Amino acid sequence: MTRRDLLALAARTTVLGAVTHFTPDRLWAQIPRVAAGKEKLLVRSVRPPDYESPVALLDSWLTPVEHFYVRQHMPTPTGVDAATWTLQVDGEVATPLTLTLDELRKMPSASITSVLECAGNGRAFFDPPVAGIQWEKGAIGNARWTGVRLAEILKRAGIRPTGQFVTMNGADRGMGQQPDFIRQLPIAKALDPDTLIAYDMNDEPITPLHGFPLRAIVPGWEGAYSIKWLTHLSVIDKEFDGFWVATGYRYPTKIVAPGAAVDPKDMAPLTGLVVKSLITRPLDAAVVAPGGKLVAGPMTQELGILYADMDPALIASARRSLDVVGHYARPDLFQLRTNAAALKPAELVGP
Repeated sequence: MTRRDLLALAARTTVLGAVTHFTPDRLWAQIPRVAAGKEKLLVRSVRPPDYESPVALLDSWLTPVEHFYVRQHMPTPTGVDAATWTLQVDGEVATPLTLTLDELRKMPSASITSVLECAGNGRAFFDPPVAGIQWEKGAIGNARWTGVRLAEILKRAGIRPTGQFVTMNGADRGMGQQPDFIRQLPIAKALDPDTLIAYDMNDEPITPLHGFPLRAIVPGWEGAYSIKWLTHLSVIDKEFDGFWVATGYRYPTKIVAPGAAVDPKDMAPLTGLVVKSLITRPLDAAVVAPGGKLVAGPMTQELGILYADMDPALIASARRSLDVVGHYARPDLFQLRTNAAALKPAELVGP
């Protein structure tokens, strides 16, 4: 370090110390670290809010709302009024629609229990490091979502034969020159019966941080497809060329050196995520005596597991203790429910 660098560092440190010393405590107290109701989560970003669930809180089948991670590229919309909220549906449709929240709630409802996971979950463990929110293990949660099947809405609008994709846009707005957060679904995924436009989360109205009053839920695909604060659906005849489709959330289709430039033609949109397994108990560095029970609570038929990309032989083996209760668009993606009678509590038998 040069003498000039040392003096500059000392100056910055002195100024910061002076500001800290003379700023009233009540002013620092007014700077929120985490939104109300999310106090137990790990703050990865204050604005926009990005909160991670500690591993210890991910020990139930349904993740409580207060324990559910939060991922946003943009600030939470303010002044949201459910009474005046509308969902516009246009583009390659026979009948453009403007639906109120009340009209959507009067349509036939559907529910699905589905995991949401940020595409960057586990980024903190990448080597070499990768830019972005440094999620560890907790950018994931499982909830029961209730709403209207997107297919029902599109059926009411009448998709023209030219319709190939559906773009989704929410009420959040970027900071500065940040491009609008618009995502797209292929028409087949939009019409999948598991794809929802949801208004309830764990049998209660969705909270603001999770998309109140309306959000998309796209089971089996990475969480950025499940657009929050949904206001606009548009059926289009070709791929959307906006940043969050054409550039963001894409991966190389062939192996490249870390940090190397990749030709756009060798990139593909990220959709489904590979299976990640997580042990929530015992926690890292916990001390458990041999013979101690490791299961936190009783096993019931409500406990469930999502399996994807498994070898068929493994799936056949799992069926002996797990019951398939739902399928997704891909034939290798299952939602499984435990057969409680076939399960036994885990037991630590030795070091």
